[in-house]
Formats: sequence, C-alpha cells, structure tokens
Amino acid sequence: MSAALILILAALLDATLGEPRLLWDRVPHPAVLMGRLIGWADQKFNRGGARKLRGSLVLLALLILASTLGRLIEALPTRIPDILVLAALLAQKSLVDHVKAVAAGLRMSLSEGRRAVAMIVGRDTSGIDEAAVSRGAIESAAENLSDGVIAPAFWFLIAGLPGLLAYKFVNTADSMIGYRTPRHQDFGWAAARFDDLINWIPARLTAALIAGAYFIPEAWAVIRRDAPLHRSPNAGWPEAAMAAVLGIALSGPRSYEGERRDFPWVNPAGNRTPGPKDIDAAVTTLWRAWALGLALAAVFLLV
Repeated sequence: MSAALILILAALLDATLGEPRLLWDRVPHPAVLMGRLIGWADQKFNRGGARKLRGSLVLLALLILASTLGRLIEALPTRIPDILVLAALLAQKSLVDHVKAVAAGLRMSLSEGRRAVAMIVGRDTSGIDEAAVSRGAIESAAENLSDGVIAPAFWFLIAGLPGLLAYKFVNTADSMIGYRTPRHQDFGWAAARFDDLINWIPARLTAALIAGAYFIPEAWAVIRRDAPLHRSPNAGWPEAAMAAVLGIALSGPRSYEGERRDFPWVNPAGNRTPGPKDIDAAVTTLWRAWALGLALAAVFLLV
C-alpha cells in the first residue's frame, strides 16, 4: 500500500472520527505519551550547566526513539497500524471542533467566547473583545492547520512513520520547552530551532493550499508581503493566507502575561473587527484546504 493511499485513508478516518473520547479517555493518546516523556526529560535533565547541550542530546534521543518506533511499526505485516497511527496524529477534525466552539461560544456571550478561545491560544483572554476573540480563533485555525495537519502529512509522505513520529516529537517538544524563558531558553533551544526548520516547507505549503482553495489572484501578493512581518518564521505564512482569502486583518496588538505586545497587522487593509461569521468562514477554509491537499495526494497515488 502506497504512502499516498495510507495518508488518504488516515485523513478520511480522522475527518470522520476525530479524537473519540470513548477511546482516549481509556487509553493515553500518542501525543499525551510524547508530552509525558518530554516533561520527564525536562525535569530530569534541565538542570546544572551545559543546558543547551543537554537539550540537544534529549532532542537527539527523541529523534532516535521516533525513528525506531516508526520502523518497528512499518515492519509489521499489515499497514493498518500505519493508518491508525497517522489518523491519531492528524488533527483536522479536532482543530475544526475547537475553532467552531469559539464561534458557538461567542454567539452565546462574550465570556463564553473568551473561555473557548482560551483553550487554543496562549495570549491573555480575560479582557479581550469579540474581534480579538475571533482573531485568536482564526489565527489558531491557520497556524494549527500547518502544524497539526499539513506538516504531519508532509513528513509522512517524505519519510514514512519515522518521519511522522520525529515531526510530532519535535513539535510537541517545541510547544512544551521551546520558549525563551529563563528555564527553557537554553534547554529548549534545539527543539525550537529544529521545529522552525522542519516546518519551513509545510508552512508555505499550507499557505499555498489555503490560497489555492480560492481563486483570488491578489491573495499571494498579500501573503508574500505580510508573512515575513510575523514574529514566527513560519506561522505568518498560513496566517497571512487566511487573512488574505477572508479579507480580514489578523495579528496586531495583544497581551501575554499582562504585557502588551504591539505586533504588526497582517493584511492591515482587511476587516479588523471579525466576528463569529468570519470564524465560520475560517472553518470552511480549513476544509477546503484539507480537500485540496487530499486531491494532491490522490494525484500522487495515480502517477
């Protein structure tokens, strides 16, 4: 069974079932197990001197573990485990559900919208208005389409299960220890830098899929102009693409831990007061980009 066919079947399974609580309430999700291992390594090795070296060695150990596990699963006589593992590590349905929950919350009340968006963003949400809640949901949709769907699929097609598991270990490590804080600035350095590297192509591919899901010729000009303005070398690409196709402005000022950050606007000429309908449009965009990606995988299957 080809990698493209495995990807298509896994993506359809994820889109149908998402993350069934009946299963994951009883068995730890693979991403949860990765997080526990990384958390243990953080507690065990993030101490003393040479923390940058220690963090680099931990990352190397995780990559070796990922490669070994991937090869062991691929050595099995059936490809069903490949499909199940890939489906579990794709996050399209889960992402859609979380983003839709923000729109549903906003339609009930601003406080419910804030509560829902706080589940998917790291910024301060206690005092933000409806537009900021909506921007947070839409930005999360764009960025996580890249990190949670397109990048895992890309690395699976490139390097099979070893590539998929390596990507997920690195991405999980970056989300846990890849921060410029006194505790993690050195220990998480390797994870953060390697995550930037392995997301370079997927982020730009995601932007192309979002733009390609619509026929808006000027969208790519906005993407190329505004993506480099983002604080992240990769997240700006899908975010700028989402802003361009929806005709809204994203990013802009926000607060983290009580500190205001005056980030530049992405697509500044767009609507700066998005609402639940714009979140709905972002969800539609997620599915359109997903479908276009699956269509491209089908082309690989046929050639």
